[in-house]
Amino acid sequence: MPLKSPFYTHLEVVTNRKGIIVEAISENGVKGYGETVAFSTPWYTEETVQTSLHMLKDVIIPLMKKEKASTPERLSSVFEKIRGNHMAKAGIETALWDLEAKENGEPLWKWIGGVRREVKAGVVVAADSVEEAEQQIEEYLNEGYERVKIKISPGKDLSIIKQIKERFPDLPLMADANSAYSLEEVDAIKALDPFGLMMIEQPLAVDDLVDHSILQKQIQTPICLDESISTYHDAESAIKLGSCQVINIKIGRVGGIQSAKSIHDLCLANGIDVWCGGMIEFGISRAHNIALSTLEGFTIPGDLSSSSRFWEEDIIEPQIEVKNGRIQAPMKSGIGFEINERRLKEVTIHKEEIKW
Repeated sequence: MPLKSPFYTHLEVVTNRKGIIVEAISENGVKGYGETVAFSTPWYTEETVQTSLHMLKDVIIPLMKKEKASTPERLSSVFEKIRGNHMAKAGIETALWDLEAKENGEPLWKWIGGVRREVKAGVVVAADSVEEAEQQIEEYLNEGYERVKIKISPGKDLSIIKQIKERFPDLPLMADANSAYSLEEVDAIKALDPFGLMMIEQPLAVDDLVDHSILQKQIQTPICLDESISTYHDAESAIKLGSCQVINIKIGRVGGIQSAKSIHDLCLANGIDVWCGGMIEFGISRAHNIALSTLEGFTIPGDLSSSSRFWEEDIIEPQIEVKNGRIQAPMKSGIGFEINERRLKEVTIHKEEIKW
């Protein structure tokens, strides 16, 4: 689906979004939905839409059939035999969570142990200029968003943050570097300390924990890790090293809801703040993010913007809406949203059916 406006990072400009929707149908006709959130190119992680499709068709689903793994809990034994490929795993795992919650007549957020009826919403501003960013921020504040994230990179950081904070001095603002810096650029990162940012997200390499630990000791701004945390062990190591004060948990990046919950529990027990990150998703993944964000530790507004943030029309009904900075957790069973079959059919470019 085409985005309403381009999404800029220093690594990629996203104008169209491909994704994989997984529909799991039980013997009695109940349908559960998941979404594989890899991008078309490996700019965020090594996974892509094509590699995810290959893994689902040729590896994960055949292994599920062999081991008769048709519940989220049973999938853990299957996933242990497959290294990496977390987004492909999450696509099918989330569909089975939705299916299981529906079969038990419970909203997914309650089924996984959520404790809050509404979640706080934040938004990402990824603009081509500071003027465009300011315009977007003004619009989002008027819509009630509780915090804003801005993309930064060397040379596109201090002046941008300074200008935004001058215009919006009380704005809860965080910066996302998508690994644009090295430890040698510590002075550029230190220069952001006076602006009281909520956090700086993933300033250093995608696979690093050690340098982040060194950096966190040299700056006042809390470090949030994103790409560096893809497993429970990664989170455990980051906590032991003191690599961060915050972790962004993305269901796709960590391999599904079960893994996301375990990382959340670990962080909660160790005083590490968590929030739910976004992947320019369609409504199915966004609905799963809402459910995850009802867990106790998710106190920071996540990337949980309205459907209208990216899409003229989403593939779920009703569209997700932010009202007064909040999104209500739906009370219907499963993810709580229906599939907009007409819209999904309009944007589907390939479809396969596998039975067992």
